[in-house]
Amino acid sequence: MRNDRNPTVCSSADPTQEQCNEKTFHSSHGAYSQRARPMKIAYADPPYIDCAHLYRDRPDYAGEVDHAALIERLERDYDGWILHAAATPHSFAVLAPLIEPTGARWMAWVKGFAAFKRNVPVAYAWEPVIVKAARKPAVSKRLVLRDWLQESITLRRGLTGTKPEAVCHWCFEMVAARPEDRLDDLFPGTGAVTAAWHSWQRKFTLPDDPQPALPPSDSVRRGRCRPRGPS
Repeated sequence: MRNDRNPTVCSSADPTQEQCNEKTFHSSHGAYSQRARPMKIAYADPPYIDCAHLYRDRPDYAGEVDHAALIERLERDYDGWILHAAATPHSFAVLAPLIEPTGARWMAWVKGFAAFKRNVPVAYAWEPVIVKAARKPAVSKRLVLRDWLQESITLRRGLTGTKPEAVCHWCFEMVAARPEDRLDDLFPGTGAVTAAWHSWQRKFTLPDDPQPALPPSDSVRRGRCRPRGPS
């Protein structure tokens, strides 16, 4: 989800997204109708501040991300958005004054299992997730709404920082997304965010509803019922 280092490029809505927009989605609390105006939601998982060098071998490497320009774009072009960040002093110092005027909320992804770094005795085992909801989040049976989530990091996903499916699903709930909304993954990387979006949308369909050809979910790819993992 962080393949594209240039925040001016986002993954365009695919045909399956348009198919999803044309139908009514169902949940345990009733149906979401296409009559409501779909929202535009951005998912931004850029190289973290001071960490762009980790991706310098990638063809789309463009150095450090201009987070001021990125947040300005999120505010200008989207109804709601999600921004992942690092829990470092410099990251907080840069982002806090940019986030405060937006009214977005700071949340936490806590890593049940996290990688220890050389010569760092206390592991970095959580990350800020900054969310500006597109609408008021609705209480449902899908998830208990908290401003934190515990989920282990992903392993062997092919790219540093790839987020697990469960983290993405939590973010979609926090941003108050609905299945008919448009999601733009601004740093697509491995495509994990788009795959998670499609698997999250499946929660709203009935068994007899026609299913578009979507990528398999994390749990299917890993051969387990409940996915685990973050970055």
